[in-house]
Amino acid sequence: MTSRGAGRQVRKSAAERRREIVAAAARVGLEEGLECVTRQRIADGLGVQSGLIHHYFPVVEELVAEAFAEATTAELDGLLPEAADGSEDGDPLGALRRFFTLISGAEFDNVSKLWLNARHLSRYRPALHGQVVSQELRWCRRIEQIVARGVEERAFRCGDPWAAAVRILAVVDGASAYINTSADRRAAPLTDLARTLAEAELGLPAGGLRMP
Repeated sequence: MTSRGAGRQVRKSAAERRREIVAAAARVGLEEGLECVTRQRIADGLGVQSGLIHHYFPVVEELVAEAFAEATTAELDGLLPEAADGSEDGDPLGALRRFFTLISGAEFDNVSKLWLNARHLSRYRPALHGQVVSQELRWCRRIEQIVARGVEERAFRCGDPWAAAVRILAVVDGASAYINTSADRRAAPLTDLARTLAEAELGLPAGGLRMP
């Protein structure tokens, strides 16, 4: 006889199931690449039928786009938490020091690869293209907010926080462009490039964005 007791599974709400699917797709995108985000791959990982994935995402490209957004938003919140979270409130200098320390570690490699992957695929996938543009602007705005707050507190000297944010992230992205190929030969010379540029943009002395 089949027991209907404590082992019975609780049915998840539609919102919970959708979040679970997107989170699983984000993990696959980070670890294996966005090309691997398929209905069958996600269904296998969750132990469900692929038809369930199709029910929530009839167009698989929408799942790919949301997986990218989920992964990059989580990474942004980890690297540069918003002031509302209390982690960087009142300390823009500390926030940027922490940011440059974290992105110089190997833990940032997967998200660097994901950005390269997404920018390439977005040439052919409109839904993904929209998310790539949205996330680029979100990352720039997060740095702009920190820089602007630092200017207000006289921790930084910068006439255009938005332009500074764009240039800083352009250098971060450029330095990570070799992550899939010659990183072993180019990583060391590029390690401090973004930090050095940011110090110049913000009127800080050399080494001003290093952790004390």
